Amino acid sequence: MYHREFEQRLQQSLPRAVLLYGENEYLIEHYLRLYKERLDAAETMLSLYHDEYDFERAKGYLSQSSLFGGTNLLLIRREKKLPKKELDALVELTKKNEDNYLLFAFTGETRDAKAMHASFTEKKGGVWVRFFEANPREGQRFLQQEAQRLGLEIDDYALAHLFTLLNGNLALAAKELEKLAILDRPIHSKDIDQMVYSTAPLAVEQLLIDLFSKQPITETIAKLLDLGEDEFSILRVTQFFVQQIFLFQAYIKIHGRADSKEILGYKLPRHIEDQKATIALKVRSGALLKIYEHLIQSELRIKSAKPGYREALLYGTMIKLQSYL
Repeated sequence: MYHREFEQRLQQSLPRAVLLYGENEYLIEHYLRLYKERLDAAETMLSLYHDEYDFERAKGYLSQSSLFGGTNLLLIRREKKLPKKELDALVELTKKNEDNYLLFAFTGETRDAKAMHASFTEKKGGVWVRFFEANPREGQRFLQQEAQRLGLEIDDYALAHLFTLLNGNLALAAKELEKLAILDRPIHSKDIDQMVYSTAPLAVEQLLIDLFSKQPITETIAKLLDLGEDEFSILRVTQFFVQQIFLFQAYIKIHGRADSKEILGYKLPRHIEDQKATIALKVRSGALLKIYEHLIQSELRIKSAKPGYREALLYGTMIKLQSYL
């Protein structure tokens, strides 16, 4: 099911076995917190993150009566799917005992999450919920709820400005609201500008993914410039992005797969890694060389141009770059 249907279900009762996944980290965290609060299980719950997961330990926890006469809330958070037999056994334990609850916050690939749907059917006593990124209207509504929870007085325009500044990342915006609440006074847009660091570099990353995927880019460029990014910073990030695509391409040719940890020295979010791998497979090596030469020449032209002409040259640079793809 999806967010709206899940919210309606929660008005009736708390499902005892839930698979949570998708692109909206904020909503996943929101419902984990909701369960902990409604069940008053913050002190007695068992959390197993990533490699901490152990089936026997999880099974043993749900097989025993709560030490404090309350509920057993098991939270599993990992990016690898669980074996079906183990998952079915844990879900079955929640069905047998009305004091048992299982929350599986899955951070891996969507296809793996879908493969686990069968363990969370209504017949088995479970539900699966997929969350998508929030649009601006939804984002502002969620942030209003978060501000109310924090007792933070903030106007709608400031909330919309915060959502835009952080590139629609609800999880980051919620964290910023927590920091702003410490001020213990009403918050306005000027406070956001002074105290919140923009995630424009993340927006540049999305611009480049759109560019290499041959999607429209002019609105994103305008948004970046409005957020305070200048022509040179966008060009520098573009050059860095092209270098990364070249490294991905070379690694895939040698190993037949992509691994950002091996390629870059640090792990990218799964969806970003997949997007860069897809681009690397599609773009020809010759095209990458032309793009890199074009960026160097464009940087020289923009640096020697008068300030009033630099923005137009940036648009021209990006449009020309897209023609090489």
